[in-house]
Order: sequence, then C-alpha cells, then structure tokens
Amino acid sequence: MSTDQTIGQVPPGSLDQLRTLDACTVSNAIERLDVRLRNEEFTDISVRCLSPNLLPMVGYAATGRIRPAAAPIARYCYYDHIDFWESLAAIPAPCALGCIGYVINGAVRDLPGIGRTEFHLFASGVSVSLAYAHVVDFGGPVQVGGLRANPGDLLHGDLHGVVSVPAAIAGEIPKCPSKSATAKTRRRGRHPSVVPPCRRQSTSREGRC
Repeated sequence: MSTDQTIGQVPPGSLDQLRTLDACTVSNAIERLDVRLRNEEFTDISVRCLSPNLLPMVGYAATGRIRPAAAPIARYCYYDHIDFWESLAAIPAPCALGCIGYVINGAVRDLPGIGRTEFHLFASGVSVSLAYAHVVDFGGPVQVGGLRANPGDLLHGDLHGVVSVPAAIAGEIPKCPSKSATAKTRRRGRHPSVVPPCRRQSTSREGRC
C-alpha cells in the first residue's frame, strides 16, 4: 500500500489522537480489535529507544537500507543517491524532509545534538563513527528488530518501542484505551488467586517468593 493510500484510510485528526497515547496502550488497542496476531508488527529487544523523554512519535514510514562496513573502491566516500532524496521529498508530512524519527537495526551517534532537535531515535546501539554508511536501496519492504515495514506504513513509537498501526483501524484505537483498562480491572477482580509481585526482601536466590 502506498503512502497516499494509507493516508486515505486514516481519519483526519487520528495522528494527533495517537500522539496522546503511549505505545503499550496502542498495542493493547490493536490486540483488542483483533486484526492480527499479538506477537507481530512491533520492534523486539534488539532495537531500543534512545530518546525516551520525547512524546510519542507518529508518522508514515519511508524505508531504505544502508551498508556501513564495505569501503568504496575509490576515494573516501560513496556518492549519495539523488533519487533517494527526491523520493523523500515527495512523501507527505509527517515524514520525508520533515522527518520526526529514525528506526534502524544498527547504530547511531551524536545523541546530545540530535536530542536537542527532539528527533526520535530507535537503534540497536551507539557508535563513534559513521564508517562507510551509504544507501544501498530504498522504497521496499524492510525488517527492523522484528518489525516489518513497507513504505507508507503508519508507525507509533515511544520509550517502549515501535509498533505498526493498521491504517484501517487507526481511528478506532483512541476509543479503546479506557475500555481495555476497564476490562483488565474486571479480570483482576474475577481472579483473586493471582500471585502479586514478590517483594525484594522475600525473594529467594531461585526467584521464588
């Protein structure tokens, strides 16, 4: 599905509403609406948020792949893909040259400077060097830490990670949180035998209470 098609499915105002929710609440709502399996379409522990103090990130994906390890045959760097930047410029906000975040199964750097711009970073770690990072291809499907993304996919991310939001239910998600919370409260009330979390002083070496 193209970005234009995704935007066409997302009701006006839904992005602003999604920004008021944390990623766990969004994930709970998607599960409640039962549109996919509960163990797919979100980043795993190999990708972590490096901008945890920012408000949630919500926008449409612009995908690409880079390679930092292979040195160029001549000179010291690779020439940029001009068509890559042109493709970014054609993507509607909030994305493209108005990018709000970066999700990668590799490393990033310059965290203090990037942090001052309120730009979201999700990565496997940090590095001191850019090495020979260059664009290999773009505009196709990618997989980053368990999250499969296509160009135009609607993504939500915060300190917990990044989750793909089905465009067809984006407008329904803000209506679900209170219902989901109520359902959890009722489930707790029906199951008084659930063991509460262990207190530190009563936890044995094997982790038993």
